[in-house]
Amino acid sequence: MLTPCSRRHFLASVTALAATGAKRAAFASETDPLPATARLNGWLEARYDFWLARSPMEQAYLGLKTNGDKWDDLSEAHRLDNFDRVQRELADLRENFTSPVILPEGRLSYRLYEYRCEHLINDFAWRNHEYPVSQIDGWQQEIPSFLMNIHHIEKLEDAQAYLARLHGIGVVVDQVIERMRLGESAGVLAPKFAYANVLRDCRNLLTGAPFDKQLSGDSPLWADFSAKIDDLDVGPGVKQALRGDAIKLLITSVRPAFLKLMYVCEQQAERATTDDGVWKHPDGTAYYANRLGYHTTTDMSAAEIHAFGLSEVERIHSEMQGIMQRVGFGKELKDFFAFLKTDPRFYFPQTAEGKAAYIVRAEEIIAGMNARLDEVFVRKPHAPLVVRPVEAFREQSATAAFYQSAGAFDKRPGTYYINTYDMKVMSKFEMESLAYHEGIPGHHMQIALAQEMDGLPRFRRFSGYTAYAEGWGLYCERLAKEMGFYQDPYSDFGRLSSELWRACRLVVDTGIHMDDKRWTRAQSITYLTENTPNAVTDIENSVERYIVDPGQATAYKIGMAKIIDLREAAKATLGDKFDLKGFHNAVLSGGSVPLTILADIVDDWVAQTAAT
Repeated sequence: MLTPCSRRHFLASVTALAATGAKRAAFASETDPLPATARLNGWLEARYDFWLARSPMEQAYLGLKTNGDKWDDLSEAHRLDNFDRVQRELADLRENFTSPVILPEGRLSYRLYEYRCEHLINDFAWRNHEYPVSQIDGWQQEIPSFLMNIHHIEKLEDAQAYLARLHGIGVVVDQVIERMRLGESAGVLAPKFAYANVLRDCRNLLTGAPFDKQLSGDSPLWADFSAKIDDLDVGPGVKQALRGDAIKLLITSVRPAFLKLMYVCEQQAERATTDDGVWKHPDGTAYYANRLGYHTTTDMSAAEIHAFGLSEVERIHSEMQGIMQRVGFGKELKDFFAFLKTDPRFYFPQTAEGKAAYIVRAEEIIAGMNARLDEVFVRKPHAPLVVRPVEAFREQSATAAFYQSAGAFDKRPGTYYINTYDMKVMSKFEMESLAYHEGIPGHHMQIALAQEMDGLPRFRRFSGYTAYAEGWGLYCERLAKEMGFYQDPYSDFGRLSSELWRACRLVVDTGIHMDDKRWTRAQSITYLTENTPNAVTDIENSVERYIVDPGQATAYKIGMAKIIDLREAAKATLGDKFDLKGFHNAVLSGGSVPLTILADIVDDWVAQTAAT
């Protein structure tokens, strides 16, 4: 999945776009598509530059070293300013770039930019319904993760910028607290359990040197900074001074900021309820409809999604029974689930060696797929992919696996993160499907290829839609089956288990958040326990994820279903002219797009192919 891992791409980390003083002209008389398209592309690139300059963190995610000493402005005043700008930007776009002669690719860029603006405007009313901190990807995780994984130190200026960011954490946390209080003023509090997880993350961050000299070991940020300057090409006196400054800032800036955040979390936790669904919030039903539309890029209702999920669970259970019979297991499916959960052959041991072995095997799976990509793809990404365990400070809160995109400009590799905290969650039979989804040909291939498409406006290269990205990842799990992978029947069962998990998400997410269902945390855990082979800890963490991120989990199956439907329709229309490599190229060639626009892209490819 694109977790939180691919988080805060351009326009996903902000709530609006910037206004411009584009030159006015009478476009009705234009007859040449080249200059008309060039004008639009120039405007889009200027807008991208403007917004990128306002987001130091996005610059860093892309691998740029500009504004390396700054954080993004999270204040309400900044959000209001952004909202004003997006409205003026949308008006500017419509007034000045509706020339009928713009080339087809330019018209697609126009549609995508207009779509983005419209939805940012619609989403703005719900900004205080979101939880600024949660156990999944709250700012208590984002701040240290950003410094540790994104802020690289290659020269003295980078180290000094890191120190400046340590100093600036207090302002960032104050702005996060402002959002938390605005949310509470609007009648929105996270569920009670979420605060306990956030407090644990904060305590993990403040444990060890230099915060507590009596404990062995270093705190995460101190260990990170100290290790990063070990190889810095400066004298020992400079390194000593840098370390001294870091210790001072950790004690005088970082610790007070996170203690303040913890205090606010403790206060809000006392007032929070154990009700889990967003139906409990003011206008919660409308908010959930907004979230479903945002994540699925469709107009499917919660009831339709719930029914689709139930039907898919039934279908996948039937296919699973076929594999169960193939391996000679003569009992019920629920008994097979129990067998898979408890038999040690399906898990690496809960040891350092077992965790390392999982990483090595994941690398082997990805290498095997990488060697065969030419069979089904026209293009392959240049950016490398690495496999890493989730860092200790956040492994108890993080999901089982996720992907972090490659740096577009600093050659930072894409990263497939694996959570080795509890090896009973990371089954061997699901290793293949998980690697194909998060790595190759899933998230890494799709996102890296988009970033490397120099001919597209940058807002298309570096933005994303959940249903497209996660739908592609889940589609790739099935594609691997069609390519002949999953030779072990248990691994093939793992593929179905992975798809079943996404189908169950449709049921559970809507069950939790629909006003006429109001599933509890316990009820949701029971449903997943009875219908999937997943470990209890995985189920509990996942349910808590669905609770704090409403609608996100529905995007996977809906996106996958759309891609498969488009492929089957293309096959039916083209017959012998259908080419799988060409279909994949069409799906991947436009960057991440809403599903409605993806359908138009594929339809255009089908028409062009049929005409040849």
